[in-house]
Amino acid sequence: MSELVRKFSKIASVPGLHLTSPAANRAPSAAELAGYLKCQRLAREAVRQVASLMQPGWTEKHAASMVNAYLADKGVKSYFHRSFAWFGERARFDGIRGYRDFSPSDRRLAENEIFILDVAPIFGGYTCDIGYTSCLGENPQWVAAEKFLKGLRKEIPILVSSGMAGDQLWREIDRKIKEAGYDNRHKKYPFAVLGHRVHRVPEGGSPVGILNFGWQSFWSLASRGLFGQLLGPDFQGDMTGLWAIEPHIGGPGFGAKFEEILVVENGQALWLDAEGVLS
Repeated sequence: MSELVRKFSKIASVPGLHLTSPAANRAPSAAELAGYLKCQRLAREAVRQVASLMQPGWTEKHAASMVNAYLADKGVKSYFHRSFAWFGERARFDGIRGYRDFSPSDRRLAENEIFILDVAPIFGGYTCDIGYTSCLGENPQWVAAEKFLKGLRKEIPILVSSGMAGDQLWREIDRKIKEAGYDNRHKKYPFAVLGHRVHRVPEGGSPVGILNFGWQSFWSLASRGLFGQLLGPDFQGDMTGLWAIEPHIGGPGFGAKFEEILVVENGQALWLDAEGVLS
């Protein structure tokens, strides 16, 4: 299976569909970068606003619906995926056995608990995917985890710019997470992805989706060959393009992550927004 994934991870566009789904491994224009940045900043604004309002007793479903409502008020009509919210041990994916279990639950937030908000809106024909971690009150575990994640965020563009291949990047991040005493929780994502490509996608259309994901997410990835869009442990393709990178760590009773767009062009990598979601 790994050999098959490595083979297909080099595919950036499926023959016959290249007119509707252009190859992914290309550098975006300045206008495109501005569109992605506007979308990402709106999503970041939404999760930060909701995080500032969080109260003990809120459910994951309520928090996720608040993020979706905020974005709807700003004009968002479509999603790569609607908001996820994970609290406490669910933020490290304890008890999650199938895709349906990732969906927001009736789990209630307690004082001093760490939580994650994750959303991927489509705005003006551009999409983004962000993950934001915070804490309701004081928690030294979050202070330490945030410091570690900020260090990873600083290192990732350096590693990619050094010429490190995608599969090597996955393993290096995995090593750093374990060395720091945390568990690698992005292993729990479908195909154990550290990230996925980001594309322009159409807004509106059919409301059909699966769980929290809109039809655009499946089309934008599958029409370009799927495995070439997913940064997993067997990725072998060209890294040029835009990636939503999401290192996800777990400690005792909590999980924490960040997710934002990394731009890779001419062998060099940098975050789309210097401020980022951890600032």
